[in-house]
Amino acid sequence: MRQLADLSVVFMGTPEFAVPCLDRLLEHGVRIAAVVTGMDKPAGRGQKMQSSPVKDRALAAGLPVLQPDNLRDPSFREALLRYPADLFVVVAFRILPPEIFTLPPLGTINVHASLLPKYRGAAPIQWAILRGEKETGITTFFIDEKMDTGDMILQRRTPIGDMETAGELHDRLMLIGADVLIETVKMIAADDVPRQKQQGTPTPAPKITREMAH
Repeated sequence: MRQLADLSVVFMGTPEFAVPCLDRLLEHGVRIAAVVTGMDKPAGRGQKMQSSPVKDRALAAGLPVLQPDNLRDPSFREALLRYPADLFVVVAFRILPPEIFTLPPLGTINVHASLLPKYRGAAPIQWAILRGEKETGITTFFIDEKMDTGDMILQRRTPIGDMETAGELHDRLMLIGADVLIETVKMIAADDVPRQKQQGTPTPAPKITREMAH
């Protein structure tokens, strides 16, 4: 049975939502072999190049950072192989191709901000608010070839306040997600991880438009 300190992880994420998950892994002594995040992008009035919140946190922690443009480029797979990992952890990143998510021996897991199979897709928090849901939560699951369809590991539920905004819910789920992730990783390290098929009618959560945001 592995201890957390024996586990080597490649972490993949880009926005602020993913940062507490990376922090929690580091706090618990998980070895982060490398961090994969989005490309630097121009932002603000001056259109200066800006790095992602995950990249900033990774560099502050002295971690190697990979910023692939094309996840199917063979050079990205070759780069990952230089950072051997038992497990890949994905939080608010892009859709991984099979040649990537099948690399680690313990699999690739995702932290998703909904109670799957509800709200599969890029904007689960916003759609829960738009649809007037009374509760939502976090699901960890093993990634497979389709978006957000893999076997579930853990779910944590939380009520949505009557006047709670998407931003407020985002900030709460961001911290709940970090808690659920570390529970999940402990179970994987102990080789005692449940796998449950998703049950029920799936609902999509595609990106929202600027007009829908209000």
